[in-house]
Amino acid sequence: MPMIDVIIPEGALEPEAEERLLKELGDILIGHEGFSPDNKVAQSVTVIFLHRPAAVFVAGARSAKPRYRIVPTVPEGQYTEASRAALVKDVTEAVVRAEGGSYEDVAPRVWVFPSEIPDGQWGSRGVIRTLPEIQAFIAGEHERSVGVQRLARRRRVKALQILEGALDAARNGLAAD
Repeated sequence: MPMIDVIIPEGALEPEAEERLLKELGDILIGHEGFSPDNKVAQSVTVIFLHRPAAVFVAGARSAKPRYRIVPTVPEGQYTEASRAALVKDVTEAVVRAEGGSYEDVAPRVWVFPSEIPDGQWGSRGVIRTLPEIQAFIAGEHERSVGVQRLARRRRVKALQILEGALDAARNGLAAD
């Protein structure tokens, strides 16, 4: 059940290019969640919110060129570090194609912020949905265990990051004494 907030200034892209981009962004996110972009259920729950800022400013001055901000949001456990990096790359390349410019010109104006909503905080259809439930809904009940495994993997990674931070803080504290 991915959601994507896409911020594109009015007139930044030709209407046809923008429509292709929005379709492509949905397909990219579905693919990075491990589903086929042709999966009709995944398509039906992939929602894109298009936002139109009145203006974009850089250091207090109106930006001469369009700037893009894309925030894909998924339930906790859907991303790995590798999939997050690949997602940022694929989304950036899709915007470059939509604008029709060179990567060197367009990519510095594209920001991608993959976000995960903690498990137990994704609400849909009036109730909280967990990653295993969402996985079963999109891919079938036989895939519920994939959601369990992804969530467990994500929590292990987060726990290791906390432990590494605590160890670094302890080591730095000892060195400062």
